[in-house]
Amino acid sequence: MSKEDDFQSILEKGISFGRGGVSRNDDGKVKTKAKKKKYITGAHGSGSAMQKAKYRKQRANRHQ
Repeated sequence: MSKEDDFQSILEKGISFGRGGVSRNDDGKVKTKAKKKKYITGAHGSGSAMQKAKYRKQRANRHQ
């Protein structure tokens, strides 16, 4: 390939910086513990999670 072909390839496809194997579309999986139901409701026993759950509940009931 010549330099012009490389340049055209970069213009058309862009540049990848090493994350080629990771897809960016949302596959619907839970990827962090913070999104799991037990952590949201505070049911797993952590004091921090129970306090956050309390604040979420207060916020949800604020304008009812």
